[in-house]
Amino acid sequence: MAVTLADVAVRAGVSAATVSRVLNGNYPVAGATRNRVLRAVEELEYVVNGPASALAAATSDLVGVLVNDIADPFFGIMAGAVQSEIGEPAADRGGPKLAVVCNTGGSPERELHFLTLLQRQRAAAVVLTGGALEGGDHRAALTTRLNRLEAAGAQVVLCGRPPLEGTDFPAITFDNRAGARLLTEHLLTLGHRRLGYLAGPAARTTTRHRLEGHRAALAAAGLDQDAERLTVRGSYDRAAGYEGALELLRREPELTAIVAANDTVALGACAALRDKGVRIPDDVSVAGFDDLPFAVDATPGLTTVRLPLHEAGARAGRLALGREEAPPGAPITCPGELMLRGSTAAPGRRGAPDRRGLNHGPVGGV
Repeated sequence: MAVTLADVAVRAGVSAATVSRVLNGNYPVAGATRNRVLRAVEELEYVVNGPASALAAATSDLVGVLVNDIADPFFGIMAGAVQSEIGEPAADRGGPKLAVVCNTGGSPERELHFLTLLQRQRAAAVVLTGGALEGGDHRAALTTRLNRLEAAGAQVVLCGRPPLEGTDFPAITFDNRAGARLLTEHLLTLGHRRLGYLAGPAARTTTRHRLEGHRAALAAAGLDQDAERLTVRGSYDRAAGYEGALELLRREPELTAIVAANDTVALGACAALRDKGVRIPDDVSVAGFDDLPFAVDATPGLTTVRLPLHEAGARAGRLALGREEAPPGAPITCPGELMLRGSTAAPGRRGAPDRRGLNHGPVGGV
């Protein structure tokens, strides 16, 4: 049975007229009351219907872009590329669109809330960036929200995410497993046998896929017996890299290499090693992932896997506005590229040259 405006009023403890005022935004309502109404709308998953259905089916010039952290260049680059693409007028698709960047902070609740708000604003499209949260409950709620957006006329695009099971939304994915495996194979080829890994948050698909790639390389070399002991989990920030590197040194004093789940974590690890008097790469090699703009300017330059973040964001923008058709039946998988720089060298090697910017070509993908 469909949820009605009256149901929302009962849940919020206000009149139906007050609910209507909050949803229409055409009359001042006290902040606490407004918050109660919006919370009730969210909890009941209420969507405007009835006489307003024709209005709800119309779309605006607004495109929502959901990111975990706009201050993180990983998300900022993709969001900027989406905005640049949708800001361009097209003769057959109308004028430029307005991008609204929604910063979720990694919160599943905020992600769902932003999607509800975007539907209420009749967004023309929604682009969700970055890895998805693991877990069936959130995935089911997310699928419901996105299906409602699509039914209301919005185009949904996943950028940097795996496809959402049970849907056919266009998805642009990164080959994180293949990239992580090649990065670890590079260190093994150099002669490293005591490798530590700094993983991201356990609830993220990106974290799992990169860790799986790393461990696949270790298993192929017969070196996976200590993989769990030499894995430290944390967030995708510098502080996690700093503390994680110190923990790895405590667990394995003879450590010769650290693989970080992203470049920001890798820089934190480098800082910790320097503070402990450990030389990079003479004593310990360090590698990251993503090839964010600062990676090439680190000292030494950071060995990493480059992901085509700008290209993926731009393509997501074109898909969002119907300027490009997604290939049927499969996601668009973007390969990574191994970038060898001065932060990795053979164990015990001194004075290794900085192989800045050496490109070893595509990693997996189609």
